[in-house]
Amino acid sequence: MKKILVLSDSHGEQYNMIQAVKNTEPDMIIHLGDCWSDAVILREEFSDIPMEHVPGNCDFSMEETEKMLDIEGEKVLICHGHTYNVKSDYMRLQYAALEKGATVVLFGHTHKVFYDKHNGLNIMNPGSIGVPTWGKPASYGVLTIDGDEGIVDMNIIYIEKN
Repeated sequence: MKKILVLSDSHGEQYNMIQAVKNTEPDMIIHLGDCWSDAVILREEFSDIPMEHVPGNCDFSMEETEKMLDIEGEKVLICHGHTYNVKSDYMRLQYAALEKGATVVLFGHTHKVFYDKHNGLNIMNPGSIGVPTWGKPASYGVLTIDGDEGIVDMNIIYIEKN
């Protein structure tokens, strides 16, 4: 079983990311873009935790905009989401994930939390760990995959400011 911390759209808010890692104690970290340098800093801070990340539309990176990961036997597509125009709808992303054989798709870009299980696909946008919109608190996702049991569980955690 793996517990994966899923972060997106940090936009320079490194404190929230570090707190999320400390609170979650994950087996793996995934950063879905919009602040590549934040992901690099997080990797340095927690070098003992495996990490994957992709660039977002604000990163101006030459790195691949999406990756397919195999985690506990589940095919996980990670992307920022801008190349699938997720601010309009999620249909292109869903079809692409299904075409690629994914069972889980993780994306960001909208700064809005979304998670659903549809057509055999587990879909999650953890919202923004750095710049939430619409008066919502910052948020991150926790994805738990138990390959032995074939269980995928998705949770969203909100960071309440004091």
